[in-house]
Amino acid sequence: MPDNTMPADLTALTLEQLVQLIEYHNRRYWELGEPEISDIDYDRLLRRLAELAPQHPLVVQVHAPTVSGTGKVRHTAPMLSLDKAYSLDEVMEWAEKYIRSDREMFRIQPKYDGISANFAAGILATRGDGVEGENISDKLPLIELETVGYRGPVNRNVRGEIIIRDDVFRDKYVHIAKKDGKPYKNPRNAVAGIMGLKEIDELRYQIEHYHAWLTLVDYDMISYEVPYGEIRERWQGIVETIEKLPYPMDGIVVKLADQAYGLSLGYTAHHPRNQIAFKFTNIRKTSRLLQVDWSFGKNCLTPVAMIEPVDIGGITIRHASLHNLQNIIDKDIHIGDIIEVERAGDVIPYIVKAEPEDPEKRGSSPIITHCPCCESLLVQDGPELCCKNTDCFETRVQRLTAAVRNIGIERLGEPNIRRMMQTIGVKTLKDIFNLKATDILQLDGFKEKSASNLLKEIKAASQVNDFQLIAALNIQGIGPNIARQILSEYTIQELRGKTVEELSNLYGIGPERAKALVQELQSQGDFIDEMLNCVTLSQTKGAVTEKRPAICFTGKMPEKRGYYEELARRHGYEPADSVTSGLALLIAADLAENSSKLAKARKENIKIMALEEWLSSLNDKPSVSAPDNDLFASAQEKSKPGKETGNEFGMDQGSFDF
Repeated sequence: MPDNTMPADLTALTLEQLVQLIEYHNRRYWELGEPEISDIDYDRLLRRLAELAPQHPLVVQVHAPTVSGTGKVRHTAPMLSLDKAYSLDEVMEWAEKYIRSDREMFRIQPKYDGISANFAAGILATRGDGVEGENISDKLPLIELETVGYRGPVNRNVRGEIIIRDDVFRDKYVHIAKKDGKPYKNPRNAVAGIMGLKEIDELRYQIEHYHAWLTLVDYDMISYEVPYGEIRERWQGIVETIEKLPYPMDGIVVKLADQAYGLSLGYTAHHPRNQIAFKFTNIRKTSRLLQVDWSFGKNCLTPVAMIEPVDIGGITIRHASLHNLQNIIDKDIHIGDIIEVERAGDVIPYIVKAEPEDPEKRGSSPIITHCPCCESLLVQDGPELCCKNTDCFETRVQRLTAAVRNIGIERLGEPNIRRMMQTIGVKTLKDIFNLKATDILQLDGFKEKSASNLLKEIKAASQVNDFQLIAALNIQGIGPNIARQILSEYTIQELRGKTVEELSNLYGIGPERAKALVQELQSQGDFIDEMLNCVTLSQTKGAVTEKRPAICFTGKMPEKRGYYEELARRHGYEPADSVTSGLALLIAADLAENSSKLAKARKENIKIMALEEWLSSLNDKPSVSAPDNDLFASAQEKSKPGKETGNEFGMDQGSFDF
């Protein structure tokens, strides 16, 4: 094996070989600007080195690109690297170490892909080794500053990243070449090359002539403040929003918003403890857009791209997210375009950019004007494309499906709800609570046992928390977590009498959510009254809460994750997303599996149970809401080896790896 080959199995490398490989790739990336492996593969090397030799200098070394400077500058506060995560679970595990409550605020910011720099006392300096950087003040004529409310010459103290904006690189750098006459490959390559120049007079003329300045972007210019309890709920939306920014980025930074508290946590030799970098995989491939399908959601239509199959990270990709109508407009996407597709972290594949194969023969627009279901004229509502016809069948299916999910009836998914609406006239949640066995037996796939089990789950779900009822209204931006927060201050009846101004003052709500909530409480007043007559409501305000043991699930299971989480809640547990030292119990679909959750639970001496064993134990344990134990019979049977899991149970099938 050549010394610079990246092996599939890093455990086969000796310590000497591993060090040699890391040093080789450090030189390729930091000195030459020509990396040969992805960031995720490079971090695999460093993590393996940390396992073998935690104190090795390469583990804690802070890197910076080679630049041409005029001397050393000592930073007043260290400029260290950041610890890294490649999944949302890793981000949450990091956050759990430091939160003081679920309301701990975090700032989520872009992680720019350029050269870290600090401007203070008229001197611009790179990060360097974190303690001392290179003085690159001679490059200031090539750079403009972007900070809150300002874009212009660098004239105020700021810590940020030197980058070239995507739009500037695309439009201007076709005219700017390296010394050898060749164009720069990408914005980061251009920044590194320019900062490495000793003489900049000729380049300065070109940059000023073409208005092609580099940018020092303030790290704190763009921030999204999110409480810990909402990170999972809002994560993908924030990732998608950040991805649309016109800057080269390789990830997202998550940091504690309380700066004093964050600083009190201190530093390791390599990184501050109060923040972490969620890294994109940077695995992008080129394909072609074949068509766009518009799928129905509870409040809008969502565009999904059908593309020519392309392999990304070992997975064949045939579909990619287009997010919403505005994204198609902003990226000027047409059918037949050559597209760049990326999979980043936990986010589904999406289209980064699109360009016409032949600009003079552009394909058709994928934007539709009329609802595919009811043919009503569609309207743009913010970034979304919406059908405003309240009688549209597909919109009603999606809204009722979301309401059923929020109310806690997990085994009743979209296919069965669709059949109920088509066959037995179900329209609302009230209709579902009024179902009889004879109604359910009219549906294909249901037999007496599965119909009985579903009825018992519906009955159990009628013992409902008030925040679940508000979440079932399908108000944009108000899911169970936000609803619980609101209802800790007001009962539902009190809430119905509040104004937008009063609700806007609630922690984390704001005027937009408050306005939407007031409007929906008024327009869906009859529905709320109907529901209150159908359910037994548990009130959040004033409720005495006690610490419930935390439980986590891992592995591919017969039912969706939410089913087991709701089951756990009814038996006195609090579901958790990750394994921490405070976890009481980990439930595994397969105890022989070698998942990270199982490994961490064994290391922390956390109790582990097989799914089948745990389900059986529930028969001997009273439920908090006391449902009939037959409700769980089919799940127990399906968890046994060799048991068929077809639609004989009348359930919507699906398995997930958590």
